[in-house]
This record gives sequence, structure tokens and C-alpha cells, in this order.
Amino acid sequence: MDLVPEELQFLTISDILRESVAIPKRSPKTFYLITLTLIFPLSFAILAHSLFTYPILNRLQYPSDDPGRTRHEWAVLLTFQFGYLLFLFAFSLLSTAAVVFTVASLYTAKPVSFASTLAAIPKVFKRLFVTFLWVTLLMVGYNIVFVAFVLLLLFAIDTQNAALLLFTLVVIFLLFLVVHVYITALWHMASVVSVLEPVLGFAAMKKSYELLKGRTRMAAILVFGYLVICGLINGIFSGLVVHGGDSHGVFGRIVVGGFLVGVLVIVNLVGLLVQSVFYYVCKSYHHQGIDKTALHDHLGGYLGEYVPLKSSIQMEDI
Repeated sequence: MDLVPEELQFLTISDILRESVAIPKRSPKTFYLITLTLIFPLSFAILAHSLFTYPILNRLQYPSDDPGRTRHEWAVLLTFQFGYLLFLFAFSLLSTAAVVFTVASLYTAKPVSFASTLAAIPKVFKRLFVTFLWVTLLMVGYNIVFVAFVLLLLFAIDTQNAALLLFTLVVIFLLFLVVHVYITALWHMASVVSVLEPVLGFAAMKKSYELLKGRTRMAAILVFGYLVICGLINGIFSGLVVHGGDSHGVFGRIVVGGFLVGVLVIVNLVGLLVQSVFYYVCKSYHHQGIDKTALHDHLGGYLGEYVPLKSSIQMEDI
């Protein structure tokens, strides 16, 4: 980002995407290694998950006469699901920490390398973990409300209540399109804040809420676009690779699957870069200055080069 901080507030969505895509060119080796070691495993796991669980679910749909075999299938499924969620959680936070830290280092003209990024991840990970726990609590509350309205929808269908059916459909639509997208945007911003500012958890979420003011529509468009693209990739992978059967052949399914994994890797990398750039856009929009010296020292503190966190990293108003 060669623009001065005051000009970042005027970036459009296309400008943000263009700036984000250009960032890896400033340190190609670092981003190549981050992509290969963190983002690729994450993307592969997201798509391959259904490939491994589909056969188990298929067998559970037609249970065996042997109760022991059925219990074994459930045990395998639950163990795999737990391992998958743990892997997804770990690599999601690691990828976020690595990309946000690297982008901030480039922004402050700090020397960038894959080794320095890895060295910084442990302390960044702790901050992201606490913030993630708070976001998880928020998502649990959201899911409870969502499930309640889904059950209400089923009740409306069963009782053929047209008014209740229409009401629940509108609420469910708004819950996903508005609430879910906003929580996702809040989470992404809070993740960046947790890395770049001395706040975490609820404080990071509150800071994110303040930063998104005035830029909520732009954040919603970016997040919704990301979710739609990921949904399309997962849908195509499920239809052609997981449920494709023998119609496409083993080789064809491998080629298509590999291509889709590659596309998802690019989408996830660009998504992480966009959320990093969008943080600076929101800072600029609210006329909050970014002291590059203080931010440089803050980033150095993760490596043991500098321990205290200067208050100017809080980005005082200009």
C-alpha cells in the first residue's frame, strides 16, 4: 500500500481488491510459503472434509444389523469431526495471524521473512484465540435464535399457517443475509485488531464495531461475496467430486478436485489480504492516524525485539 493513510478512506471495493492482490508481489517468497504451509492445508481440509465423511454418513443411513458396527461408525465419524474442527480452527487462526502480521510489516517497511512471521505467530495466536472465544459465544447465541426460527418454520408448514410461514421466512432470510454477514465482518475485523492493537476479546470486538461504522455496507458486500464464492466452490466440489460417482471417472474427479482446491486457496489468500487492507481503510475513514513507528515497535515486540506496547498504537484521532 503506497497510498498515504489519509487517502485510504477513498478506496472503493475494486481498489481494495486491487491493492490486496498486489501485496504478495512485495514479498513473493514469504507469501508463497505462507500459502503452501498454512492456507493450502486449510483449503484442502475444507473441501476434503465432505469427501471423507460422505461414505460414513452413507453407511449410517443404511445401518448394519450389527449394533457394534454401527457404534463403531458413529465413533469414527465423531472422532473425525472433532479432529477436523480442531484442524480448521488452528489453521484458520494461524493463517490469519501470518497474513495480517506480514501485511502490517510491509506497511511499516519492516523487514519481512517467513521465519520472522513464524516467530511472531505464538503471541499473536494467543490474542486471536481469546477474541475467537468471544466471537464463538456470539455465534452460539445467533445459532440458537436461527434454529428456533427454523423450528418455527417447520411448525408453520405443518400447520399450514401462511402468515407465520411468511414471517419466519423473512426473519430467517434477514438472520442470514444481515446478522450472519455482519457477525462474520465483525469477526474478521476483530481478528486484525487483535494482531495490530493491544486489545483482545470483547475489547477487540467493541473496537471492530466502532471501526465498521460508516463502512458496514462495504464490509457486508466483501463478506457476502466471499461467502458466495466459497459456497459455489463447495457446491461444485460436492456435486462433481463427492457425489460424481463414476460418471466423471477417477482421473477427472482428481483433476476437478485439485483445480477447485487451488481456486479456494487463492480465494482464502485474497480474503485474508482484503481484511487486512480493509482495517486500514476503516482507520482512515474515521480519521484515526496510524503511527508507523509505534506499529513497527509493536510488531517487533512479537519477536522479542521490543516488549512494551506504545499507547500510540491505539491510533489516536488526528
